[in-house]
Amino acid sequence: MDGGASECDAVFPFAERTALEPACVATARRFVDQTLTSWGVSEVAFDAQLVVSELVTNAIRHGGGAAQLRLLCHGPELACVVTDHSRTAPVAAAPDVFSEYGRGLRLVDALCSGWGWLSAGAARKLVWAVLAG
Repeated sequence: MDGGASECDAVFPFAERTALEPACVATARRFVDQTLTSWGVSEVAFDAQLVVSELVTNAIRHGGGAAQLRLLCHGPELACVVTDHSRTAPVAAAPDVFSEYGRGLRLVDALCSGWGWLSAGAARKLVWAVLAG
């Protein structure tokens, strides 16, 4: 990413009726690709799409559905933030090569300079991940 001083902020609200559908993961990936291309930081689009796919999938599986995706770019860093409908803390599963699921947050951890979560009101949380360029 360009180390310039530009700041960019984009929000994608998931429709309540589709927040639990797997198709919203593809919609989120398209939003990431289009947004980062318009910001001129398409070199991180692939990694950002992977991270957002994992965060949105976790929101669907464990968070009562995805509510919102927000992308924030400041200088060399891109933050991906997914809001869901649960206050349950995300947990990186113990490694198990035979498990069909459970590697998503480990992938996020490997691709990002940091990730975490925080409560956002009565029944929501934000899960964030930062990609450094």
